[in-house]
Amino acid sequence: MTTGPGRPRLTSQRRPGQTTPEEILDAAGELFTTKGFAATSTRLIAEMVGIRQASLYHHFPNKEEILAALLEETVSPALAAAERLTDAAAPATVRLHALATYDVTQLTTTRWNLGALYLLPELLTDRFEPFRTQRTLLRGHYRQLADRALTEITGDSGSISPALADLPFRIVESAIATRADIERGLLPGPENEGAAGLLADACLRTLGWTAPLDEIRAKSRALLAETGGGTPLHR
Repeated sequence: MTTGPGRPRLTSQRRPGQTTPEEILDAAGELFTTKGFAATSTRLIAEMVGIRQASLYHHFPNKEEILAALLEETVSPALAAAERLTDAAAPATVRLHALATYDVTQLTTTRWNLGALYLLPELLTDRFEPFRTQRTLLRGHYRQLADRALTEITGDSGSISPALADLPFRIVESAIATRADIERGLLPGPENEGAAGLLADACLRTLGWTAPLDEIRAKSRALLAETGGGTPLHR
């Protein structure tokens, strides 16, 4: 991605963002999630921003690079939060709850539901291997915390089954489909109302936590504030 000024724009600013690349990403995020990736052209993205198509190419060489930049926004902040929380001095139950809270907050408060792009067939190509690698690393953090949390909950230090270890990650990403259903009018909204806490609670419940969660929630909020994750960067 090139961040230089490029050619003079055709119109005054139409999209939110402090730079032209940010405006391009905002327009592409809307179009990719509403019209579809295949149906969106770079010309249409440029028109939405109010710039020439050639100016768009000054910042992004093609549509795939725009998609890659959007996907980067969806996973990098959560992976950074996971890395901070993995080594934090707190019980694994609290760290898992905090990571899930952070991640769901990102997924449900971004301007566009970018997580819905995860199912695009284009993501299976070599160009998007860096994104797939990052997402796999994030998934690994969830599994590690789930394993440790289960030991705390049950007192059993035996290895957790892969299917059970993967459930917290799956629960968190269910926020993507829920948000899509809300935006289609199939479920009541707003999509982010209580979602982070509800799904974070579910991550522990699925591992066998049966006691009240008030103390866990309070410690989770405090840990996020302590580790710099109190206000998630939008995906």
